Amino acid sequence: QVSLAESGGGLVQAGASLRLSCAASGGTFNKVAIGWFRRTPGKEREFVASISREYNKTSLADSVVGRFTISRDNAKNAVYLQMNSLKPEDTAVYYCALDPEGVVVPDEYEYDYWGQGTQVTVSS
Repeated sequence: QVSLAESGGGLVQAGASLRLSCAASGGTFNKVAIGWFRRTPGKEREFVASISREYNKTSLADSVVGRFTISRDNAKNAVYLQMNSLKPEDTAVYYCALDPEGVVVPDEYEYDYWGQGTQVTVSS
């Protein structure tokens, strides 16, 4: 059984940095893609970033390009989302998700497994 667990969220001031971690268990981690999504109250879940199983191909939402980076450590079954220059509009619950196909996609419906989420709050 695949499970995902996010950590690293918190309350920070605008301009600060946070690194979110996604720890995976079960399955073959180096064969899957991992995505990060976020949701704020009253809005639909939004794609943030994803990283493929091969060559570490990445994709980022336009709103986070130049501020966020995604990386993975297959030896640790972990994916990281480094978030710099945080803005109040980045406030959300951040979820990591697993796509067994291993391909970088922004569509949440391609992801079969989801973590419980971690809250990120950025104050102005």
